[in-house]
This record gives sequence, C-alpha cells and structure tokens, in this order.
Amino acid sequence: MTAAAPRPWEKSYPPGLRWDAPIATATLGRLVDDAARLGTCAAIEFRGHNISYAELGHMVDRTAAALLRRGIGPGARVALYLPNTPYYPVAFFAAAKAGATIVPLSPLDAERTLAMKLDDSGARTLVAINAGTFALMARKLLERGLVDRVILGDEMRFGAAALAPEEDGRITPFSALLNDDAPPPPFPQVSEDDVALVQYTGGTTGTPKGALLTHGNLTAAVSIYDAWGSKTVSYRPGEERVICVLPLFHIYGLTSVLLRHLAAGNLILLRERFDAETTVRDIEEKRATILSGVPTMWIALTALTGIERRDLSSLRVPSCGAAPLPPEVAQRIERLFGKRLTGGWGMTETSPAGTGIPPGCDRVATIGLPLPGVVLEVVALDDPHRVLPPGETGELRIKGPNVTKGYWNRPQETAAAFADGFLLTGDIGRMDADGFFYLLDRKKDMIISGGFNVYPRVIEDAIYEHPAVEEAAVIGVADRYRGEAAKVFVKLRPGTRAFTLEELREFLADRLGRHELPAALEFRDSLPKTAVGKVSRRELVEEERRSAATAEAAQ
Repeated sequence: MTAAAPRPWEKSYPPGLRWDAPIATATLGRLVDDAARLGTCAAIEFRGHNISYAELGHMVDRTAAALLRRGIGPGARVALYLPNTPYYPVAFFAAAKAGATIVPLSPLDAERTLAMKLDDSGARTLVAINAGTFALMARKLLERGLVDRVILGDEMRFGAAALAPEEDGRITPFSALLNDDAPPPPFPQVSEDDVALVQYTGGTTGTPKGALLTHGNLTAAVSIYDAWGSKTVSYRPGEERVICVLPLFHIYGLTSVLLRHLAAGNLILLRERFDAETTVRDIEEKRATILSGVPTMWIALTALTGIERRDLSSLRVPSCGAAPLPPEVAQRIERLFGKRLTGGWGMTETSPAGTGIPPGCDRVATIGLPLPGVVLEVVALDDPHRVLPPGETGELRIKGPNVTKGYWNRPQETAAAFADGFLLTGDIGRMDADGFFYLLDRKKDMIISGGFNVYPRVIEDAIYEHPAVEEAAVIGVADRYRGEAAKVFVKLRPGTRAFTLEELREFLADRLGRHELPAALEFRDSLPKTAVGKVSRRELVEEERRSAATAEAAQ
C-alpha cells in the first residue's frame, strides 16, 4: 500500500492553524437554537428595525410549527423567492427545522428560469413578499400551477410600500404563521445527512443544476471558516458588525455571512441590495467591521466620488469572493482602504468553502491554501484520475465534509462530476511547491486559438492594469484563421477616453503572449452580471452567437 499523498499547503499555514482541526457538524435547527440562547443581543438590523437573537428563534419556531401544521415537513420542498429581508432567515431556518428542503430562487431570474427551477425541484410552496415584482411574479407562478400555495411576507412591517392583500385561499400572509399560537406539533428528527438545500448553480456556463447540500455540508462550512478565521483574522465573536449586501439566495451570502455570523453571535446589518453610498455610510455611521463582497462591489466602492475622504477606519476585515479579483484592482483597494482584502475560492457545490488567502500573503493572483478539512488536487485535463505534481496545469478537484453529494435528479451528471471521491470543479489551475493554488479559468471558458490554450481570465487581469478600464470581460469568438480568438468587452472608468484595438494590443504586448492578444474590442456602458454580481461571460457569448446568426442570415 502506498503512503498517503502529502498536503504541501500545511507548511504554509499560519502559526497555530492545523489542517486536521476538528470540524463540527450539526443541523440548521441546532444552529439557530444555539444562537437563540444569546437572548436580547441584536442579531439583525434592517431598515432601522432590530431583531434580537431570542426574537429570531421565537419567529423561527412559530413558523416551523405552522408549516408542519400545513403539511409542509419532511419530503417537501419550499422555494424562497425573496430579496434580503428578515423573512429570509426566518423562512430558511423554519423550513429546515420542519424537515423540508429549501430551494432558493433568484429575483433576477426570468419567469421561464423560475418555472424551470420550480418544475425541476418539485417545490410546491413559494415564500415571497407583497412588494415590487415579487408578489406579481408569485401570483403568476401560482396561476400557472407551478406552485400550490404562496406565503407572503408583509413589507409594511419593515417600513416599505406593499401591495394590497388579496382574497385567495392559496395565499397565506406570513403573519398568519408568526401569530399562530396553537400548541406546536412534535418537530421531526432531522439528520445532518438530510438535504437542506437544492442550491442551483449560477448557470454562467450552462443550464443551472441543483446542487444537493446537506445540513452537515452547510454547518461544516461554517466550522471550516471559523477554524481558518480563528488563526488568520482577529475575529471577535459577538462583537462584530457585519454588512450583508450579498444576496442570501446565493451560497456566498448565505453561508459566509448569514450562517457564519449568526453562529458567532454577531450583528448583521442586513441590506436589501448593494449600494456603494449606503455601504460607506454603514462603515462610517454604524461602525461596521466586516464586509464581504464580490469584485464588482469593490470596484464600485473605489469609483465612489470622494471615497478617499471618508472615514473607513472601523472596517477591519474586508473580503472578496465569488469571482476572481484582478491583482490591479486588489492593489487599488488596498491603497484606498489601507487594508489588504482577505478572500479565497469556493463554489456552490462546496457550500462554498474551498481555499483561503493567509494574512501577509504577497503572491500575486493566488487563491490561497486549502482550508482545514479540505483536500484540493490538480488532475490532468484528459484523465481526472491522474494527479499532477506541483507546477503543472490541470483541473482542480476537491473533497471535504462541505462538498455536495451530487445534483438533484441528475444521476448521470452526478456520476460524471466525481473521480476517486473528489468533486471535479471545472476550474483550471495549478499548485506551487508551497501548496498555494492559482486559477487560470473555467474549463468551459477556455479558448483554443491556433492550437494554443488561451484563458480569458489571464487576459482580463492584464487588461485591468490599463488605467482607463473599470470592468472587462473576455470571451472566445469565431476566427477564420485561428479557429477562435479573444474578444474584449470594456467598461471605461469615468472621465477616460476610449482606445483602439491596436492601442490595447500595444499596451498588452509585454503582458501577454502573441497568441493571447485580443482580436476584437467593444466598449459597453455596462457589462451583464449574474445574480451575485459576477460579470456574465455566458450572456456575452449568447449575444455574439445571436449577432453572428443574424449577420449570416442577412447574407
């Protein structure tokens, strides 16, 4: 028998951090019950309304009992069609405690996508709010027979405009659940191995799939983050003031912000959506200490007029995730905020824990080291069973207690997604001799130009060094000579002038290989985004395909 492969990243861990640190798992019901013991301590602040930990626990128990009395328990799927609002954590924990499976829906999804996710998951109960397009879309989905019942939270409770109530037996006010004081039925026995979440992947590279995340997966991710943070960042459980602008329907905001910081007893400043000015005021006036964001949020903050004169001193832990942050942008943020961004890499299927960048790390473009309990390897692109040595490029595969068990109703895709017990991530990267990992791109986004592998992210990182570029995206387009070539989409920084393709190629000449230089350039006032704020290459690819088809038809 051969010896177990070494974990080279352990030698690069900060002092006191152990890869084999104990990773605790539990159910989500246990997590919220433990948090409720903090009593009158504030858990959530939303539009000036404070909800204590005890109040949150009480609301969850009332709602869970009411769901069970309505037959919504083990085996049921409950869809959450909500923005960031207190109804989200209440409905989330209540459904989990009742033994149901949660299906988060994005408010940015088109009706056909919502219909697909409801049909695919089998969710027959929809939770929404009675404001904006949420109630209107909920009614549409109900009338189409895609759900049997809708539970509507009243936004007037939190000072927002709301639609008039409707007389429809299929629509239940959330207040009816919260005010139901009948004796609670026995809560079901929920296992850590039970599926808590059917979390649909972003769909940036294809049709969304429902990743199955168990209670154990999600709570393991919380424990993994805590094990890492306890030795890398001076977290102060119970004392942090955490801005939550990341959408809770996305795994990053759900686990890294809501679950983690409720478990730690911190105050969550819950915001319906990201707004740069509001975020800065939360730092200045609310003295926020932690902000997790995505690259587009940090780019917007750096572009805010007068940001260099604002008091950002309370922010101790700024972090970035969900998408790669170009090195030039990270350096700009560090100069402005006076603090280095923390961050790492993860994905929906890993709940989303994966890697972390240790403090003081000066390695350019690294995604950091595998977190405690997580094993990450690089395997050959043509053979997922062949592990590659440090320095070689291949596909990343991952294993850990936080990793999904597979995809909802997709046994063939589940089987294809695993090799030797590891999940194949679809990310192309490498590991250096010290255990630091680096991403090049998504496997499906790779461009093959003249026989060479070209990675859009490498080109994007170089383009971000241009002083006029605020945002950039690169995709592959058809090229008669090379087969494929890179096309660049650019959003300019305010007050800067457009440049030509030739000028861009000249700027990139000493930063990229000749085979990587873009063959086309297009300026946009804005770039399409996914629900979490990542630039959506997929939408740009689809636009190019439609444009090419139209041009061909016109000939």
